[in-house]
Amino acid sequence: MQDISLEQAISVLLEHTKKIEAVEEVPLLEALGCILAEDAVATFDNPPFDRSPLDGYAFAASGTKGAQKEVPASFRIIGEECAGDFFAQEVPEGAAVRLMTGAAIPKGCDCVVRQEDVTVQDDCILVPYELHHHENYCFAGEDVRKGTLAVKRGTELTAAHLGVLASLGLGMVKVRRRPRIAIASTGDELVLPGEPLRPGKIYNSNLYVLAGRLRELGFEPEVLGILPDDAAKAASFIAGWREKVDLFLTTGGVSVGKKDIMHEVVRCIGTRLFWRVCIKPGAPVIAYTAGDMLGIALSGNPFASYATFELLTRPVLAALAGRSDVAYRAAEGFLADAFPKPSYGRRFIRAHYADGVFSIPAQHDSGSLFSAAGCNALIDIPAGTEPLVAGTRVKGVLL
Repeated sequence: MQDISLEQAISVLLEHTKKIEAVEEVPLLEALGCILAEDAVATFDNPPFDRSPLDGYAFAASGTKGAQKEVPASFRIIGEECAGDFFAQEVPEGAAVRLMTGAAIPKGCDCVVRQEDVTVQDDCILVPYELHHHENYCFAGEDVRKGTLAVKRGTELTAAHLGVLASLGLGMVKVRRRPRIAIASTGDELVLPGEPLRPGKIYNSNLYVLAGRLRELGFEPEVLGILPDDAAKAASFIAGWREKVDLFLTTGGVSVGKKDIMHEVVRCIGTRLFWRVCIKPGAPVIAYTAGDMLGIALSGNPFASYATFELLTRPVLAALAGRSDVAYRAAEGFLADAFPKPSYGRRFIRAHYADGVFSIPAQHDSGSLFSAAGCNALIDIPAGTEPLVAGTRVKGVLL
């Protein structure tokens, strides 16, 4: 099979990516980042009653006509109401009820005076100025009126949306099912951080990069650990997830070495879509399907797997979830530093982008992840490009 371009590879992947339309009902606290599957319409006014915006006293404003410091208006205190209480009786003229912030304004009252503005004398308050109808007064439905479309279907739920939905009394919400994603690494040379590093072994960083990036993008992957360099065992394991996940990501085993098992794994469990993409690093990517599951097998080199995850997997994630914010964005700018290597094929190099300038580190080896820390972009260098000097205008993608 002939190597294909990055754009062709993305196109093939998207042809085999089905936007998730299935709906599930989840607790509101678990809905952050989900796509709302139905309109949320207010079934009552919120707040559901007229309320006080401050600590003070409620009464009929007409009773303060002509009031001044020397001749204050007097109101008899007949009760007290905290937020959450309800003063059931109607307040007669000349009487007042002490209210705490958020408390319902009793019937017969149409204003609230600040607590600190009055003098309490025996069982009365003395008000030293006139108040007006609906002064210091919050109306029912001030936030959302009954029948209002509060959150529209298809909205990606933020913390503020959760607050709005909570204020409508919704403890459960219907959302589009989240993409189900599994990640694993292949390689007998790998051990997990925390284990002793025996001779010939290396710590597995790829799982942590991919799991971290997925979570940063709003997904919660199944992290399955390390698969052995045994094609039959790896194939059996991955096949067991065909009905459980939408996307299966692996790192390692994709080149032409003795233990590059993913070729045989794919032959056993599904259909290969492509192998090798015309980019550096990470060219030997394998894409495949196994039933309804899409699989992407990335390079085992740490930065290569990171870069190809960004370039190939993010478009798939955006399509699965119906979230355009997940897709990376294009950018143009100037190089702050020289890049001394010619690019015979299309190359992506790590960089930090700010204010129209790409700054690049000194280390660009595909096996090196250290220099990627702090980078937020990939510079796209076309095939056949000579070494680049500082000040060259370049294109890239923001991560």
